[in-house]
Amino acid sequence: MSATPNSATRTTRTSRPRAGGSLRSMLVELGEMGLLSVQVVWMAVRGPFDYGRDTLDQMFSILKQCWIPMAISCTFFGLGAPGLQGGNIYDLFGMPERLGSFFVMASIREFAPWVNAMVVAGVVGSAITADLGARRIREEIDAMEVLGVDPIRALVLPRVVAITIITGLLDVIALCFGLLGGFIAAVPILGANEWAFYNNLFANLTTPDIWGSVVKTTIFGFIIAIVCCYKGIYAKGGAIGVGRAVNQAVVIAFAMIWVVNVVFTNILLGLNPDMQVFK
Repeated sequence: MSATPNSATRTTRTSRPRAGGSLRSMLVELGEMGLLSVQVVWMAVRGPFDYGRDTLDQMFSILKQCWIPMAISCTFFGLGAPGLQGGNIYDLFGMPERLGSFFVMASIREFAPWVNAMVVAGVVGSAITADLGARRIREEIDAMEVLGVDPIRALVLPRVVAITIITGLLDVIALCFGLLGGFIAAVPILGANEWAFYNNLFANLTTPDIWGSVVKTTIFGFIIAIVCCYKGIYAKGGAIGVGRAVNQAVVIAFAMIWVVNVVFTNILLGLNPDMQVFK
């Protein structure tokens, strides 16, 4: 009679997932993503450079899909969180015009690149993962390999180059709309003088602020492209597996962007200490 509970206990213990296996799987995936990124970069710089047309088509498609939601998100995020909340603090001291200097840090360095990357990952990254995953489960990628066509070069390379470049370019638009949100909060709502707002903005704006924002966002685009292409091209498990891959790709891309943002910002501020001085 005592054998039954023991066997049930053994069954329960063997069916319990091991944390070490999940950690090992995550590290393997990160390593494979790193190998894929090296492979894509090598293909991009080695040539032949026959991926230009596909890259331009992908960039145009990304621009059409992303610029409107990105512009709306940056404007209202700038208006709400740093604009009204930060502006109310400055208004307590009778200087809402100082919101211009605050937006150098809030918009240009941080939330405009971050919102831009979130929109690209959510809109384009998920679509690319679903597209490549559907090709995998329909065995299109397997057929390309049988025919001697490299799927990494034909499918992944143009998408990675396109997302990397267009994400950095979209950051310029994100900066403009983020500053527009701050201007709306400072001038029409809080009653600041518009020329004083501009003077505070440009008095604190430095060249490393601009190129650092664009470079950081370009790195974000590369991370999004690699993660989403990897999850899509190696998807398995049918339609459910593709949906799971899309979810995992967006979550992993978000997490990696946050980590890289912290590291990049600390390096940028450490190499340019004058950026931390507000005038």
